[in-house]
Amino acid sequence: MTGLNNTNTVVIGAGTMGHGIAHVCALAGLPTTLVDVDQAVLDKGRAAIETNLQKGVDRGKISAEDMAGALSRLSVRTDAGAYAHAGLIIEAVPERMELKQSIFRTLDEQAPADCVLGTNTSSLSITAIAAATKRPDRVVGLHFFNPVHIMKLLEVVRGVHTSEATLATARGLAETLGKTAIFVDDAPGFATSRLGITLGNEAMRMVEQGVAGPRDIDTAMTLGYKHPMGPLMLTDLVGLDVRYHISQALYEELGTDTFRPPLILRKLVRAGALGKKTGAGFYLYENGQVVGENPLVRR
Repeated sequence: MTGLNNTNTVVIGAGTMGHGIAHVCALAGLPTTLVDVDQAVLDKGRAAIETNLQKGVDRGKISAEDMAGALSRLSVRTDAGAYAHAGLIIEAVPERMELKQSIFRTLDEQAPADCVLGTNTSSLSITAIAAATKRPDRVVGLHFFNPVHIMKLLEVVRGVHTSEATLATARGLAETLGKTAIFVDDAPGFATSRLGITLGNEAMRMVEQGVAGPRDIDTAMTLGYKHPMGPLMLTDLVGLDVRYHISQALYEELGTDTFRPPLILRKLVRAGALGKKTGAGFYLYENGQVVGENPLVRR
């Protein structure tokens, strides 16, 4: 299967990942509807899409016509009415199993029988999410990476019942969006989160133990191993709360101390230092730029 042509696409959740997914779908030519129960979140999500598209124009990555076309294909709404005519739905709400299962029960009732139902979860079981429906063969993990319009990977996760036809649609989506797809089985943390959490947690423990500060640890990985971003800065970008919940879920599933959330992560989350989005995580931020290390990590 090559591409998805004009498949009506719905993205549920207008947060960081949701509006990023809607951005790339609309830019790739798919009629896209971004759905969220909160109008303020929707407005903020659409504004972020416009801002990121404009940056693409300013940097010569896309044309003004590309931007106009993407925005013309993008609509936003607070109700579920968009589900009825969708060929592909991608859920991108917070990492809570009960929330995702509730949404998939609604999708099972309201989406067309041949609609593919994707979840952007980075750690939760695709099989368990699919169990909330009567069509588990149409459910697949579509794990995007932040920022979605820049990162080239799409991790496709097969649930126990995911069909080959559904996987073909996922492959077509990756081709349409210009991303490289990897295919993994439904195991705790899949491939990317399991490895990413392992590295991130160890970096946090090194800070706890006084081995080195966040900037030096990150520099070790960017210059020594050619990582585009160090594990602690990446944690700030993803969100410390998100990393905490993924780590806790993996710890409960796998039972090894590798995935036990580090104490420093717990402390920062409790202090409301959730990363770049709050202005403080392992680093301090002003206007989205790093201005120093967070002194809380040294206490």
